Amino acid sequence: MYWQKNDLVLLISPDGKRFLVKVEERKFSTHHGDIDLGSLCKIKPGEVVKTHKGVSFFTLKPTLYDFIHHLKRHTQIIYPKELGYILMRMGIAPGAKVLECGAGSGALTMTLAWWVRPHGKVFSYEREERFAKVCLENLRKVGLSEWVELKVKDLEEGFDERNADAVFLDVREPWRYLEQAWKALKGGCMLGMLVPTTNQISEILKRIEPMPFIEVEVMEILLRRFKPVAERLRPFDRMVAHTGYLIFARKVWTRTNAPKDNPSCS
Repeated sequence: MYWQKNDLVLLISPDGKRFLVKVEERKFSTHHGDIDLGSLCKIKPGEVVKTHKGVSFFTLKPTLYDFIHHLKRHTQIIYPKELGYILMRMGIAPGAKVLECGAGSGALTMTLAWWVRPHGKVFSYEREERFAKVCLENLRKVGLSEWVELKVKDLEEGFDERNADAVFLDVREPWRYLEQAWKALKGGCMLGMLVPTTNQISEILKRIEPMPFIEVEVMEILLRRFKPVAERLRPFDRMVAHTGYLIFARKVWTRTNAPKDNPSCS
């Protein structure tokens, strides 16, 4: 199958530079010369395209990992090392109804939308309109906006939705929205949060302890890469270490001080 018009293509240069482009009738300038993007329709994924200087670039089908690393960013993003665990820990699956607060540049929003397709939906809340615009632009670029409803709204008023399969809070003071998250979740479903500092974790733990949540988990995920050279296999000299702490908890109904809400509301 040849590349088609409007396909997104990952170009990789001989020196490892990576570019995300769309198949269209225009020239794309690189440090090795210009590439005629329209000519991609004559080759297949995995083959090479040459610049006007004769330098070969691999043409590859981009993955979600590639999309995340090519986001237009105005805020710090959640990295793939956390994103994968979030998906599994919170049970995100096709058809799920997921609520998110703190869309930012859209890394988590994009990941959630990718997994809830084709019949699920992500309801994403962002207080800053400028960040919401960037998030929506990124979603449209990779064709995922159909599965996201983006709302410019302060969560102090609570989520509009009920019976969510999962809720994730990526905001500075997530403890302020624990009750809103509890009301929006289905019984037995997961709340997730991400914060950058330990004092924020302590505040969350203080606030969540008397609430009807169980299986509270706090963790940090580190990723250590190795140099892929068989004769000199060793870790890279540098690594991205701390990026954030993850906190998870599961909603239950048994506490007598549960927030008042009707669990049958949709």
